[in-house]
Amino acid sequence: MRVAVTGAGGFVGRAVVSALVAAGHDVVGVTRSRPVAGPVETRTASLERPDQVSAALRDVDAVCHLAAVVRVRESRADPLGTWRTNVGGTLAVLDALRPGARIVLASTAALGRSGRPPAHPYGASKLAAEVAVRDVAAAGTVGAVSLRFANVAGPGDTDRTRLLPAVLAAAAGGGEFVVNGDGSAVRDLVHVADAADAVVAALAVATPGTYRALPIGSGQPVTVREVLDAVARVTGRVVPARHREGAPEAPVVTVDPAPARDELGWTARRSTIDRIVRDAWTPRTPPPS
Repeated sequence: MRVAVTGAGGFVGRAVVSALVAAGHDVVGVTRSRPVAGPVETRTASLERPDQVSAALRDVDAVCHLAAVVRVRESRADPLGTWRTNVGGTLAVLDALRPGARIVLASTAALGRSGRPPAHPYGASKLAAEVAVRDVAAAGTVGAVSLRFANVAGPGDTDRTRLLPAVLAAAAGGGEFVVNGDGSAVRDLVHVADAADAVVAALAVATPGTYRALPIGSGQPVTVREVLDAVARVTGRVVPARHREGAPEAPVVTVDPAPARDELGWTARRSTIDRIVRDAWTPRTPPPS
């Protein structure tokens, strides 16, 4: 299958491209500018330019749509830009699909089981994108799966606005890790390679006229304190940390992986906290012998 990946140069995008190539697909990496490594064709397009999106997707059988504004704080600072990218960009992708094509949309576990949007533009825009994809699939011309990812983590992630890279940077000597509140916030970390496998599996079931929304996570929730403990345990380093007043964020984000197991045959094989930390740490700084 000829599969395009939007956001192919990003943290998750690179893993998805590798997984698709390993599964035997012909992959087109779509980015704003950055070339995609590996045996893939790179095409450039901005999600805010439907003409560019249409040209980039002109001859593909399926799209893994990963490109988006993904930071909650960034979405609050620029809600209109977030909607323009996350919703307008998804509409541009849908409009470019040929009849019979498949789409896998990267969404967020922050939507929870209710499907109600969180109180920020990121979550609201992701829900709107899901609704658009669902409605187009219901018309029968394309098949779609929305994957509601938990906190994707692992090797290759250098974004210190996210939990694990920030803790690893502190362990590597990059200053203190700032804990919001008492560290009791609960998160579900899923290994980036497991997330990529879920995308490949979703392509297989995205038959025209069907739509599914599936949560993707480890099913092994951990607190922020437990992440700090795991980093110290795996790396053998002290993690300097200080606490501040709790930030306005969800106290608990958990994921039930059973629907993805039942419908995709997918399991999070690599997503124990120690494995995620070990794989993320090794390329950055080897633990002391």
